[in-house]
Amino acid sequence: LKVALRRLRKFARDSAHEELDLSGTISATARQGWLDVQMRREKRNAIKVLALFDVGGSMDPYVRTCEELFSAARLWKSNLRRRSATVPTMDILHKYPRDWKMVLVGDAAMAPYEITHEGGSVEGWNAEAGAVWLKRMVEAYPSLVWLNPEPEKWWDNTYSIRLVRDIIGPHRHAPVPRHGSV
Repeated sequence: LKVALRRLRKFARDSAHEELDLSGTISATARQGWLDVQMRREKRNAIKVLALFDVGGSMDPYVRTCEELFSAARLWKSNLRRRSATVPTMDILHKYPRDWKMVLVGDAAMAPYEITHEGGSVEGWNAEAGAVWLKRMVEAYPSLVWLNPEPEKWWDNTYSIRLVRDIIGPHRHAPVPRHGSV
């Protein structure tokens, strides 16, 4: 019994890699006739996801859909913060290594010059075209997907969507599931 208690104390101190296998301990104890503490590798969700959302303007009709789809995530609550709570894109590329999965959520409902020309941002001057930054993200994150809430049947009719889809690449874009299909 003292040996078993020492193992339990060790479990309390060193539980980072192993955890108590309760059902295994019960079975082993019943089989052995004495307390036989069983351990197993700790189950951790090792997937790291970085989700970037287009907010405001044309995305306003899709707020509820995005909230439902990403209910476990902490989402941007106020469009008023978009000017005061900014993070430079290069900081994101440096902070989160390529083993992170990136999810881009947005409708790409913008003027094509916002993608193709430097200074194209409607909220400030950007020294490089949006396409340059999208290409950097695609190169930095092999597991990148773009989710577009616009109905897929409209995608070919919108030049900016076609531009973004071409930059992101084949099989890396998808429509956002509609209510009830999440």
